[in-house]
Amino acid sequence: MSEPIVRLEGVVKGYGVGATRVEVLRGLDLEVRAGEMLAVVGPSGVGKSTLLHLIGLLDRQEEGRLEVDGVDPSRVSLEERARLRNRLVGFVFQHHYLLDELDALDNVALPLRIGGQPARAARERAAELLAAVALSGRVAHYPDQLSGGELQRVAIARALANQPAIVLADEPTGELDAATGREILSLFRRLHADGTTLVVVTHDERLAAEAGRVVRLLDGRVVA
Repeated sequence: MSEPIVRLEGVVKGYGVGATRVEVLRGLDLEVRAGEMLAVVGPSGVGKSTLLHLIGLLDRQEEGRLEVDGVDPSRVSLEERARLRNRLVGFVFQHHYLLDELDALDNVALPLRIGGQPARAARERAAELLAAVALSGRVAHYPDQLSGGELQRVAIARALANQPAIVLADEPTGELDAATGREILSLFRRLHADGTTLVVVTHDERLAAEAGRVVRLLDGRVVA
C-alpha cells in the first residue's frame, strides 16, 4: 500500500470570533494515499471546501497537524507556502477561474511561468496538456469562445501543469449538464488510471462512484 501523501490529525478550523464564531472542522482525521482517488461527500456546510483549502495550502488550521508530501506548512513562511502550493497542488474548482484576457494556451502556461519556467518551455508544456484533454484545436481560443466542458478541461490541464503531487477538485461537474459532466468524469477516470492522486469534493453520485474510496463529512468530522 502506498504511503500517505496527505495527513490531517485532530484538525480544527473555524471562522469568526465570540458569538459569531462557526466551527467548521472539529478534530478531523484523514489520510490520502499517493495514487488514490478519494471522493469527499456530505451535506452543504460541513467543511468539505474548507478541507480542500487546508490541503491546498490556501488556509491554515487553528489546531491539529497537517502534512502535504511530507511538509508541515505551518513551519514555513508565507512565501514558501506559495512556492509549495504552486509545486505540489493543482486545483479544479466548480467555476473554472480562467483569466479572460488569456487564451487557453497561456491560461495553462500561467502556473509554469509563475514557477519560473521560460515562456517557450511553458507554452510547449501547455500545448501538450491541452492535447491530452483533446483541446489541440482550441489553444488560441479565449474563455468566452469555449463551451462549459471545454473551459473545465482547460482548467484541468492548468491544474496538471506543474505535475503536482495531488489534484484537488471542488464540485468540478457542479455547473455542467449531464453530457458535459460525463466528459469530465471520463477525464478524471483517465487521470486516476495514470496514477494521479485526486481528492474530489462532489455531490455528483456518478463521480463519487468512480473513486476508490469515499469519505463522508458530518459536523466537521469524518463519519464514514
